[in-house]
Amino acid sequence: LAEPLCWPRGGAELLFDGVKKHQVTLPGQEEPWDIRSLLVWIKKNLLKERPELFIQGDSVRPGILVLVNNADWELLGELDYQLQDQDSVLFISTLHGG
Repeated sequence: LAEPLCWPRGGAELLFDGVKKHQVTLPGQEEPWDIRSLLVWIKKNLLKERPELFIQGDSVRPGILVLVNNADWELLGELDYQLQDQDSVLFISTLHGG
């Protein structure tokens, strides 16, 4: 399953060695990939530092918008959305310093 993953705004890319866009191929697994399993994979394979700034429990922290193919993930079932080949997943941090 090939997925473009992006975190283009708000500094979230700093948690991923400064890389704003990743083109990833997710490994095959018995269960279909959903956002929940994608976040586990991201934490294990891409997140380089301070995971608490990106992940809270089994979801993203409040203040991080998630778009799948430019649609708000809340409209698609959030963590349960089953990823399709070539889906684009975008993470936008709305958090900033004062």
